[in-house]
Amino acid sequence: MSKENIQEVVQRSLEEFFSDLGEQQPSNIYDMVVLTVEKPMLQAVMARAEGNQSHAAEMLGINRNTLRKKLQQHGLL
Repeated sequence: MSKENIQEVVQRSLEEFFSDLGEQQPSNIYDMVVLTVEKPMLQAVMARAEGNQSHAAEMLGINRNTLRKKLQQHGLL
């Protein structure tokens, strides 16, 4: 799946989300999307890195301590 395909999936999902809301006013969309996408991304990268946090952090382009904090937040440690 290419970057464009991932963007298309997110776009469609958000359009469906807004449609399902109807007349309700959305809030905290940014946090909702980040938290929804972040956990499966972390799971996939950790699997690809075979559990090596330093390698996973490098793949993600973030500090290892940041990765560890995010893994803890999502209950992945």
